[in-house]
Amino acid sequence: MNFAAGIPQEELDKLLKRLKSVTIKKDEYFLRAGEIPQRIGFNVSGLLRLFYIESNGTEFIKHFCMENTSVISYSAFLMREESKLYIQAIEDTKLLTIDYETYREILDSHVCWQMVARKFAEMLYILKEKREYELLINSALERYLQFLEDYPNLENRLNNYHIASYLGITPESLSRIRTNLKKN
Repeated sequence: MNFAAGIPQEELDKLLKRLKSVTIKKDEYFLRAGEIPQRIGFNVSGLLRLFYIESNGTEFIKHFCMENTSVISYSAFLMREESKLYIQAIEDTKLLTIDYETYREILDSHVCWQMVARKFAEMLYILKEKREYELLINSALERYLQFLEDYPNLENRLNNYHIASYLGITPESLSRIRTNLKKN
């Protein structure tokens, strides 16, 4: 989705002046569960994971944030509530960020930003619905093949644990799936 389409240059310039560059080292957090998100990030370089942790310590990866994508616990950001998500860098990551107050000011300053916010919300909803379908309907093999399609070349940047957590399976199950695919 092209979010910049239809935005007047002066509005883009206004936004760019308000963005802040942030570097997050590998294994550091952009956000922890229990915190109220203060900013939205746009990934310039690097890789992050968005995940939940069960009370027993089991992690479930919801999403990976690669280059040229946004990172946020969006509902918590909008509602000014504590996030249920953790957002952690898997690699050293450079983000451009906008804080909540600036986001609200920009959103209210011109109608073009209302359209961008709508497109962003629509994109997040589509991703959420697609992910729910995959987890509820698709087999582990189908989820793995979809992961490879959705995230080309990402497999080489992740360890097996991260991929298995995203797929909702154990690392051992992931190894079996890969072995079976190689045989076929």
